[in-house]
Amino acid sequence: MDLNYIIRTKKFRTKKSLGQNFLVDSNIIDFIVQNVDSEDEILEIGPGIGFVTEKLVETAKKVVGVEVDNDAIVELKKNLSNYNNFYLFEQDILKTDIKDLPFNNKKIKVIANIPYYITSPILVHLLGEMDELTHKNRELIEEIILMVQLEVAKRICANERSKNKEYGQLSILCQMFCDCEIIKIVPKTCFSPIPKVDSALVKFRINKNPKVKITRLFKKTVSALFNQRRKNIKNSLQNAGFLEVEGVLEKIGFDKNKRGENLSIEEIQKLSLALEEYN
Repeated sequence: MDLNYIIRTKKFRTKKSLGQNFLVDSNIIDFIVQNVDSEDEILEIGPGIGFVTEKLVETAKKVVGVEVDNDAIVELKKNLSNYNNFYLFEQDILKTDIKDLPFNNKKIKVIANIPYYITSPILVHLLGEMDELTHKNRELIEEIILMVQLEVAKRICANERSKNKEYGQLSILCQMFCDCEIIKIVPKTCFSPIPKVDSALVKFRINKNPKVKITRLFKKTVSALFNQRRKNIKNSLQNAGFLEVEGVLEKIGFDKNKRGENLSIEEIQKLSLALEEYN
């Protein structure tokens, strides 16, 4: 814990409505910045009052911050006004196209500490839907370092072998286009105010091509398999309106009594492709 950060946080009126929990552990901040090189151009989502930002501008070639809190904007302008490689935009990241920000037509890195309630919307905004072969924001990103609740981090990185129902639509969305890895567990005591749960840093490395070939029914198949997790794949697909389900499962050699959470992304793609013949 850094006493200076704690003092500065206590002077700032944090807003529960924005899910503000500021990272005040200098060791974790340094760990984040270690993932940045001198030629990197950084998009920082939700820089808050700038504890990570102040280290990023010392390391990266360019840092572009997107922040919605007016009070935080005041602090950022006051504390970072001397840096000519820092650009600040007072707007909602969900309404922001990366191409409209002042990057130099190169792949960027994204760094973000975001509240749980907008994790999925932000990931969709950055990566696109799981069946989008091209996406305007994803194509501009090289890597994402994302601070999320530990439970969410486990869901992002889960697969069909994971325990505790962690594997699901969020896992598939992220892994269709990225290699995802938890790179650091971050205890709740590293934040101020202290949240109720621990967090984790997840690194997303964006791949040029999706993990599997995107089929017409891929997203619909994923939704059907995970919207009713307790049902087997036959019932899940039939309830979602798919036709000739039993015949398709028999044709591709899938056990109709398995559940969606037991199918790999590759198996789901194979299933969605087979369903196309009758749907």
